[in-house]
Amino acid sequence: MSISPTLLEQSIQINIQQALQEDIGDGDITALLTPEDEQATATIISREDMILAGQPWVDALIQAFDASVQVTWLKQDGDKVAANEAFLKLAGSARSLLTVERPALNFIQTLSAVSTKTADYVKQLDGLNTKLLDTRKTLPGLRIAQKYAVAVGGGQNHRLGLFDAFLIKENHIMAAGGIAEAIAKAHQIAPGKPVEVEVETWDELNQALEAKADIVMLDNFSQQQMIDAVQHVAGRCKLEASGNITIDNLRQVATTGVDYISMGVLTKDVKAIDLSMRFNG
Repeated sequence: MSISPTLLEQSIQINIQQALQEDIGDGDITALLTPEDEQATATIISREDMILAGQPWVDALIQAFDASVQVTWLKQDGDKVAANEAFLKLAGSARSLLTVERPALNFIQTLSAVSTKTADYVKQLDGLNTKLLDTRKTLPGLRIAQKYAVAVGGGQNHRLGLFDAFLIKENHIMAAGGIAEAIAKAHQIAPGKPVEVEVETWDELNQALEAKADIVMLDNFSQQQMIDAVQHVAGRCKLEASGNITIDNLRQVATTGVDYISMGVLTKDVKAIDLSMRFNG
């Protein structure tokens, strides 16, 4: 899946308005300690190596709060930033710089953490055809932002939500009366939208194949079972591996020949990048 420009812009605007409201409320009282007409320049650095992500959010945030602030990016999204390297400079009202500092850094530290982690995981797949996917296990309110960051880091987006693709799991199968019934109904409800089925056994895999699923997710299959499944399917549908996969066994799983590996860790288990903004003398 890919994020449309319209959805991306809508999400950015929602995110920045929420960020400004929760941080500023009815006014930044600490910034009032600074003279109203004082101008300043500031430099933002990373305290650790990272893959930069979050530019559109920062640009929109500053534009919404004070469009007169000059924003100079020394690096672009997707670029490597070394520890203690500057990647952004700001110039304008000292009050404005002080007020936008935290929400701006929050976006960069979170999204760069996602892109950096994703890049580390993608590196494990060098030379292989398997693609790394994210999941819907994202921080509330930051779904599109985090999926954007995954793409910046070299990963690919799984479905964006419950609206753009089917992912039929055990409870859906039980409610629909079986795998074949669930797939048939999915094609009726939204013709043309991808239909993926999660299976736990060889019999369920065959049922999904016969019902012409587009993608089959192999849930907690062993290494040998995945190898056998790839040979058995022989390109009749795409295969996705999920469950009990870590960076340590990621490449091993990919060598089975599965088309995709999906990992929630890319978005739900990230440590924010350490950033710092300093006024220039």
